Amino acid sequence: MENQTLVQEICPTTTQQWIKNGAIIVDVREMDEVAQLAYDVPNIINLPLSVFEEYFAELPKDKALVMVCRSGGRSLRAAGFLVNHGYDKVVNMKHGMIRWVQKGFPTKGDISTVLGNAQDSGCCGSTASSDKQSCCDSSPKSEESKCC
Repeated sequence: MENQTLVQEICPTTTQQWIKNGAIIVDVREMDEVAQLAYDVPNIINLPLSVFEEYFAELPKDKALVMVCRSGGRSLRAAGFLVNHGYDKVVNMKHGMIRWVQKGFPTKGDISTVLGNAQDSGCCGSTASSDKQSCCDSSPKSEESKCC
């Protein structure tokens, strides 16, 4: 069996810190999804998963990359692909645009396209309990990685 590297996952709150530190956000959603609702952040690249394998080499290897999508699944696949192709500064934003919107982070477009019935989901959603345990990051807990 081949050696596989697990992809680190971070939550939208931690992603905000990565953005402040100069990370590039790579949105793997399709263009029609981005046209409906986009992340309103600096340093964002839209590279749809449908053409990802053709163009991934254009992504810089020397910059921190945060992979994002609607719910975190497609971006996790893209992050794993990058890690297995020599990218070592890659993380996946867990729960994607859905959690981003729930946390009230900046977007452009119609947030109802992603919320639907997802508003009341999980610990990091808008109805999070006051429990201080974070379920968002797979990284060791520190002051910088608190989400909830």
